[in-house]
Amino acid sequence: MRFLIFILFSLTASTQSYLDYPHPYHPTSTTKGMVVSQNYLSSDIGAMILSNGGNAVDAAVAVGFSLAATLPRAGNLGGGGFMMIYDAKSNSIATLDFRSMSPELAESNKYRNKFKNNGAHDYDLTRKGYKAIAVPGTVAGLIKAHEVYGSMELKDLIEPTISLLKDGVPITEDLFGAIQDTEYLTLDEESKKIYLNPDVKIGGKLFINDLINTLQLISINGVDGFYKGETAEKIELAMIKHGGFIRKEDLMKYKPRFLPAISTNYRGNTIFTQGPPSGGGVAILTSLNVLENFDLSKMNYDSGKYLHLLAEVMRFGHESRSKYIGDPKFSNIPMEDLLSKDFAKMKSKSINLKRASKPDRFNKNAQTLERKYVESKDTTHYSIIDDNGNAVSVTYTLGYSFGSGVTIEGTGILGNNQMNNFAHEYGNGSYRRSASPANKLEPLKRPMSTMAPVMVFNKEGKLTLITGSPGGSQIPNINLQVLINVLDFNLDIGEATMLPRIHQDSQELELLLEKTINFDTKRYLGVFGHDIEVSDTIGSTQSIHIVDNMRYGYSDLRRPNAKVSIKK
Repeated sequence: MRFLIFILFSLTASTQSYLDYPHPYHPTSTTKGMVVSQNYLSSDIGAMILSNGGNAVDAAVAVGFSLAATLPRAGNLGGGGFMMIYDAKSNSIATLDFRSMSPELAESNKYRNKFKNNGAHDYDLTRKGYKAIAVPGTVAGLIKAHEVYGSMELKDLIEPTISLLKDGVPITEDLFGAIQDTEYLTLDEESKKIYLNPDVKIGGKLFINDLINTLQLISINGVDGFYKGETAEKIELAMIKHGGFIRKEDLMKYKPRFLPAISTNYRGNTIFTQGPPSGGGVAILTSLNVLENFDLSKMNYDSGKYLHLLAEVMRFGHESRSKYIGDPKFSNIPMEDLLSKDFAKMKSKSINLKRASKPDRFNKNAQTLERKYVESKDTTHYSIIDDNGNAVSVTYTLGYSFGSGVTIEGTGILGNNQMNNFAHEYGNGSYRRSASPANKLEPLKRPMSTMAPVMVFNKEGKLTLITGSPGGSQIPNINLQVLINVLDFNLDIGEATMLPRIHQDSQELELLLEKTINFDTKRYLGVFGHDIEVSDTIGSTQSIHIVDNMRYGYSDLRRPNAKVSIKK
């Protein structure tokens, strides 16, 4: 009898040990190819491409086109972004800049309202309607990546999206809510026909018929199917009709460009991210360089002491990106100085570990002006790795949710509002103090962005992490926290993703905290002198963590319908 009880006790103990987990956020694991995106249908399309023999770039191209249908508030043909590519065979990193570009006709004086505020910049003109639309780069970027790295036929990468559009895109509660929550869609007749007709309801199907034809033209003609011919003609006609600035010459002049990644060494790991015109990458690396001067092993990841330090470090990161970054084709960016370890060490010495700093040059008028400039959180990111270890990290955007709210007539293409990302209020004492002079509006220029796809390599030079996030100006701090949680606190990617987040900008008085941060920590940060503001969810990281040749994928739970999909 005693022997039987012992066996039962042993089995129970063994079962308990096996079934108990340190947290509820379980990554998906595999040794095969993996796709992690903000939409389940797009992740499945990417995994299908891998299963059909495609590589990571093939899958990234397919996912990029598909998100224009499955996640139209952010996925796009009419926007732009950045792609980071790791080629395992050559052990090399490349970054592809397909950021949107200002049209040649766009000038600052054309965005001023002479009847209001003494001719000050009219933010409505850069946020909604046709004048807000910059020359889109997404199609050129996806096709350039395919030309250089792809292995499958382009038509086979676009066909899954065409088939999905013909069947109709399932309308989830999240998609329906995003449509209903976007005022700009109500201002455009073409958008209203597509997104606000009575048939658009939860559980129904979304049909964007003109987008099918646009994709078919790209499938047949490649980049010329978008930037020349029928689609380019329709874009120009709609622009002229509605007072927009893009012309066929702008479309033909647009070219994506390969740029060197920027990087830093952090506690033996090499972190690669996007350089200018991304300011987000600079903010991440600057923050890491400053943080490296502190011993985090003596801190808890959920303590007020650590989060206070993190908030102070974030200020320096954002100061670097907002003051100095713009399109490198138009300005000399002092990258060596910004990423200098000596510069970071000097900055670290100014941090008071017991008291929050204040932007003392900040005054009421500057604060009001700063708040007019809002970077949208409605971007999206996806991460991919294939069987051979090739990897892709992509962040791209329309700007605001559904961009400018405009659907370009006859194309199904949602127009971005990336003209809003330039520094418009410039000169005569009205220039925003936190803005970079390198980011002033000029024709054929790309605006600064905070988008920053990331890859991490360990001391042995092996790829260990692929990540990125939407979040507007919050993107650098979102990515920073995932990096620290993995590299400093040795958390798995599930827990590293789901720890409560904070956000501190260099020119904001408030420290944003997610609601899930505990009361005592909030109180502790208040005692340190932080102005606390409780925030909704911050970011939506889509990550792949590689440990001992096992791939662990995790889709942030902060936004619904994301998914990790595995090659069959």
